[in-house]
Amino acid sequence: MSQQKNVSLPLAGFVITFIGSLLFSTKAIIVKLAFAATHTDAVTLLGLRMIFSLPFYLIAAFVVSNKSGNVRMTRRQWFIVTALGVTGYYISSLCDFVGLQYISAGLERLILFLYPTFAVLMNAWFFKQKIARVQHVALFLTYVGIGIAYFGELTFDGNNPNFLYGSFMVFLCAVTFAIYLVGSGKMIPHVGSTKFTAYAMLAATIGIVVHNIVTSNLAQLNTGNGLWWYGLLLAIFATVIPSFLMANGMKKIGSNNVAIISSIGPVSTILQAHFILGEPMLLAQIVGTLLVIAGVVLIGWKNRPIAVG
Repeated sequence: MSQQKNVSLPLAGFVITFIGSLLFSTKAIIVKLAFAATHTDAVTLLGLRMIFSLPFYLIAAFVVSNKSGNVRMTRRQWFIVTALGVTGYYISSLCDFVGLQYISAGLERLILFLYPTFAVLMNAWFFKQKIARVQHVALFLTYVGIGIAYFGELTFDGNNPNFLYGSFMVFLCAVTFAIYLVGSGKMIPHVGSTKFTAYAMLAATIGIVVHNIVTSNLAQLNTGNGLWWYGLLLAIFATVIPSFLMANGMKKIGSNNVAIISSIGPVSTILQAHFILGEPMLLAQIVGTLLVIAGVVLIGWKNRPIAVG
């Protein structure tokens, strides 16, 4: 007869995921600082982020592809990985950067943090995965929370003519990133987390470079006012390092536990936005954040006991 026992999370997996979540939460802060200091546009800043990230993902792709026992991807796998990279990091990041021009960093992180709920709904609709009762409660909490926070900030920032547009762009970012998350969950078991991350990011980089060429933005990449430093910070500390940390954390402790631990992200962003950017910390934002985090924790909080012999 099987018996149940609870297993503790490996400390290394917890620490890696926690640090990765904190680093990811700095993205919105760096982007807002770059917009304020350099008056650059979203496409240029995103281009610098991806170009500076490129060497690291090229090295990762080279190393993993030359390991003994490496299995080459099929044409279908190449197509899916490329499509997910373009959707989840090029289109998603572009929507996010555009939205950050018009809404606060705290609200951006809160809207973006709806992506786990979108992933649950996509899995239910497209892959017929049943939504558990606790997940229904989680979905309710997250959407009530985002509603409270959103209308609280709308009351505060109602004179901003682009507030709704910026919010919608970040919402699209959350949807497209959820597509990436669902797709990666299906592909990583077949191609490996490092290979998937490296090639997906390379596809996204090609997409944003082509975008810069088409929009004649390449000349703006070579500009002053410290823009390159912001691009480098975004690439190293808010993209490359956390992407590999989170992938490694998922390997050590599983996606559900990663979802729970990454709930620190919105709290970290709101605190940084308050103390670094001087954004107000509204009561509605705090209440909404707590509800959203509670919902995401419930979504990830499943399969806790492990059955053993």
